[in-house]
Amino acid sequence: MTDEAPAGPAPAPAKPAQPRNPLHGLTLEAIVTALADHYGWEQLGELVPIRCFAIDPSVGSSLKFLRKTPWAREKVESLYLFMLREQRREQQQQQQQQPPQR
Repeated sequence: MTDEAPAGPAPAPAKPAQPRNPLHGLTLEAIVTALADHYGWEQLGELVPIRCFAIDPSVGSSLKFLRKTPWAREKVESLYLFMLREQRREQQQQQQQQPPQR
């Protein structure tokens, strides 16, 4: 017998950083909440036509459905990325319209 303590579980390999992935580190709940705040449930139901957005919508019911349905989750994530691009464009346009400050 040796005096060494038994080895515990091996440490998990470090996940590579994803600085260019806008979805990295975001929860599905954060994505759905941001979309609902930006578009509202009615428009969100039109943009992604799934029942959990159109009939008695809530974040909880949406999360339950989206976690089980990969194709719907992909659509929601794509819409989120589209929303981010639109927001960036609007910010750039506003910055271009403002005169330089002295």
